[in-house]
Amino acid sequence: MFFLTRSCGILLPVSSLPGRWGIGDLGPGAESFVDFLSRSGQKTWQILPLSETDGALGNSPYSSPSAFAGNHLFISPDDLLERGLLTSAEAAEPPPFPGKRVDYPAVRAMKEKLLARAFERFAPSEEYEAFLKKHEYWLFDYALFSALKLRLGGLPWNRWPDELKLRDESALRAAATELRESMAFLLFRQYLFFSAMERLRGKCGEKGVELLGDLPIYVNYDSADVWAHPNLFRLDGNMLPVEVAGVPPDYFSETGQLWGNPLYNWEALREDGFSWWIKRLQHSLSMFHLVRIDHFRGLLAYWAVSFGDKTAERGVWREVPSKEFFSALRKSIPTPSFLAENLGVITPDVTEAMEQMGFPGMAVVLFAFGGGMKDNPHIPHNYSAALAAYSGTHDNNTALGWFRDDASEDERRTLARYLGHTPDERDVPELLVRMVLSSVAQRAIIPLQDYLGLGSEARMNTPATTSGNWEWRAEAFSFTEELSIRIKQLSEIYGRN
Repeated sequence: MFFLTRSCGILLPVSSLPGRWGIGDLGPGAESFVDFLSRSGQKTWQILPLSETDGALGNSPYSSPSAFAGNHLFISPDDLLERGLLTSAEAAEPPPFPGKRVDYPAVRAMKEKLLARAFERFAPSEEYEAFLKKHEYWLFDYALFSALKLRLGGLPWNRWPDELKLRDESALRAAATELRESMAFLLFRQYLFFSAMERLRGKCGEKGVELLGDLPIYVNYDSADVWAHPNLFRLDGNMLPVEVAGVPPDYFSETGQLWGNPLYNWEALREDGFSWWIKRLQHSLSMFHLVRIDHFRGLLAYWAVSFGDKTAERGVWREVPSKEFFSALRKSIPTPSFLAENLGVITPDVTEAMEQMGFPGMAVVLFAFGGGMKDNPHIPHNYSAALAAYSGTHDNNTALGWFRDDASEDERRTLARYLGHTPDERDVPELLVRMVLSSVAQRAIIPLQDYLGLGSEARMNTPATTSGNWEWRAEAFSFTEELSIRIKQLSEIYGRN
């Protein structure tokens, strides 16, 4: 755990790193970025979830077939070459990829082809066997689930034959025997991913950079987790959700956000001491120094929408046995190693839980100019030290994109009044960055796009939309010595070096 008094860092998804393989990965490009952060006086690298993604779900890292598995698209072919699992010829000429966006179908086809070749040369070792043992509580269910989906043409698990859907033990043993080669390939990919993560975490530690991960609060219905543990989710007799997750109408959407994830059966979770949740959090901390819990308020109460509703407007709040949960969490993970995403509708019990657990919250300066200045928690003069302050997040437009395309006239006028002058739009990103860095917040996190002064073309995600998200990539020429010096000087000016 990194104990920071006053620091700053950069938000950049792994997928957005530059490189020749069509998508950022955990190889040399990631290590080079850690060096860039260190040279630039940055103490934190915040990333998005590293979960497996699904093209049918828009490649969102927040909707994964597993709460534990890592994304094989982040395995670096350069690392496979170094391990002797690819030849120089195989790793020499990747197909042409767009430099500014991720072409997920093309990347997936290329990576899976190279990984299949690497698997042919792979010889299990003691290290590999130790990995299987360490992760057996989730790994084999994931591998069998994924292999079965592939064999059954991608059908969701609730449409599988009953003996597989309902996990008849003899049927599962027979399937595991039949699919052992497919499962072995999936296990191999996870071994490579977590080996790379361990190396990257170590590199960050050596450079004094805190690796801040992101934990989606919910899992996808069509996931290994729900299939393997249906009792832990609110499902009916047909194994369909009774209600699904979302959030009520807010800044992002007038009809709320209907996420559609199955909701947890908190009574069942409580019966065994919340072990599934605790294992999940421990698993995340094995990869990162600190973990942001997305939609933290869902650990106290959640917005439940009837299964089948088309929007989230008619949902209701339901309570979680939060005191028991946080008590169990404190016993298992005594160090406060989490950051709470507390944006949106926040009630006093959420704030109280964060304070008791020692979890910092968040503030986003883009939300600062749409309401009263006295009580708005996102305006810098209202920040507290126990806070992570952002110019924007992955769900926001960039600072320039916000000013050009999203901000109302009232918001632009309020910003001008706050600054004491009407800004040129080209200056807005740096002005907002300086607001965040100069605040009293303990951590200041800036999306790389705002340091680069990019507009809406560099937005990562637009909530409540299903296409064009999670694709933006930084270009290698962006990481200049001039940019590094400028970022470092800003960190020094505001005492964050």
